[in-house]
Amino acid sequence: MVAVVALLVVGGIALFNAVNTGDDTKPQQSARASASGGRQHSGGQKASASTPLVIKVVGSSATNVLVTVAGSNHVLAQGQLNPGEGRRIEDAPLNVVASDGGAVQVTICGKVQPRKPSGQRGTWFVDKC
Repeated sequence: MVAVVALLVVGGIALFNAVNTGDDTKPQQSARASASGGRQHSGGQKASASTPLVIKVVGSSATNVLVTVAGSNHVLAQGQLNPGEGRRIEDAPLNVVASDGGAVQVTICGKVQPRKPSGQRGTWFVDKC
């Protein structure tokens, strides 16, 4: 199980690097998320214990974020989040990658995750709540 999670994290990082173009677009909801009934909300909403993922930039600089459906290459959100911006994703399981893990506050199933070191890539796995 640990090996599977490790492969998913490595795959998420590779996918992030492959699709990150460095442009300043905000994360977009994919067609798959819309077609499957998946919901993505912008920041400003509080996380509940049943919300799989809330990610918000709490640092002073923007960071690139990639959220994919675990076990696939389906992108639910991708792009740059500016300070104060956030996203709430109602689907799970997920792989989450942030280019600066120290700039974001990640809440998984209502629990705030420990912050990553500033300037280092952050990765998280979100299971169903």
